[in-house]
Amino acid sequence: MKLFLQYRKYILVVSLVIVFFFLETALSFSVKKQDNLFTPEDELSFAMRIKNNDSDFPETEGIDLLVKNFLEKNHIMGASVAITSKEKLVYAKGFGIANDETGEMVQPGHLFRIASVSKLITAVAIMQLYEQGKISLTDTVFGPNGILNEPEFQNIYDPRTKLITLTNLLNHTAGWGKRQGDAIFNSRYIARKMKSENPSDLNMIIEYTLSQKLSYNPGQRYSYSNFGYALLGKIVEKITGMKYEDYVVMNILRPAGIYDMHIGRNLYNEKFPNEVKYFEPAGSAYCPAVDGSDKMVPKSYGGNDFNLLGAAGGWVASAPELAKLLTLIDGFDYQKDILKKETILMMSDPGVAGRGLFGWRGSDNRGTWWRTGTLSGTTALVMRQENGINWVILLNTSGYKRSRLHSKMSRTMFASVYRIKNWPDINLFETPSVSEKSNMTSIPALNPQL
Repeated sequence: MKLFLQYRKYILVVSLVIVFFFLETALSFSVKKQDNLFTPEDELSFAMRIKNNDSDFPETEGIDLLVKNFLEKNHIMGASVAITSKEKLVYAKGFGIANDETGEMVQPGHLFRIASVSKLITAVAIMQLYEQGKISLTDTVFGPNGILNEPEFQNIYDPRTKLITLTNLLNHTAGWGKRQGDAIFNSRYIARKMKSENPSDLNMIIEYTLSQKLSYNPGQRYSYSNFGYALLGKIVEKITGMKYEDYVVMNILRPAGIYDMHIGRNLYNEKFPNEVKYFEPAGSAYCPAVDGSDKMVPKSYGGNDFNLLGAAGGWVASAPELAKLLTLIDGFDYQKDILKKETILMMSDPGVAGRGLFGWRGSDNRGTWWRTGTLSGTTALVMRQENGINWVILLNTSGYKRSRLHSKMSRTMFASVYRIKNWPDINLFETPSVSEKSNMTSIPALNPQL
């Protein structure tokens, strides 16, 4: 009997160990599965394998000189540049300081906040759902028949709000004007107005905005709106049943071999390991923290809420991976795009999409499309040229006058691309080693058009 009791006790202990093991394993797997959604252990970002000297060619020395001069003249701490020709990555290089605390210099694999370039990603997600027949661009957003028809969004003060469509959100014509400010950047004020002790989340901001009067009739006037693009992210979640970031990662980025783009984080100690440090102009004022505390913080670290910015301005990316995404939505025929050609042209055509376009910031009548992005501590610019050239330039420094800095970035990059007569016959998307470059020849540059 005594032996039986000891044996039963042994069985019980072993059983508990087994149960604990499987429970811990399940929890560990659950956590790893969530982490691996963005950084799979067996799939390293190709940008992390590229080094600056992989773009050291005689043909591109002029680019190095122009970008270095631009950084020096404009007091920019660090930058990353990526250029594609015929949808091959022919140049990817970092310049300057990634982090003055660690002494890191910028490499192609460093992540930067891309600010409103995020809107282009969100527009691609919406147009993908449009092509799949899951939404129509004329679908209304609010009201009993709207996409966001949850009970908490039915207290609508202005009846015109029920007329807002997906097109109005995409091209910034929903009717919210500048007088009341962009709701995404007014979270502290909205929390007070809603008598909330907690910081505003997107649902609270939506409820507050619905209780206000529109400035214009939907479709009447262009007025740039981060709030409108945050709503588009909410719509992606409603239609797909997935978190916005998860949907983009699993249906746009990962199928394209892009593994290191994420929604950013608010604080310096939360940044991704390969993310740069952000710098504001000297003398920049501190602001109240968005976490609802009374702390005064640098705007680049705690002054903006990336959970709210999300679909409107929250992504971080490396220049090479962002350039890879551009090759999939540029309408060129060198490789298959992820959207139909007519959809891609619709997004960039002011005659169809309107002045605000769908994700893009501007276009001209020669087939050049661009998208800008600015937040405190970061400046971004991407360009699709008619001649088969795409380029990306990301800065970890912001300026006092964002439009002037974007213009200088644009002039620098156009001058860089224009002077190239022969691009190296290389595709850094496939990351050849430096030793292989000695056997490579050059290919004629396409005729650049400014």
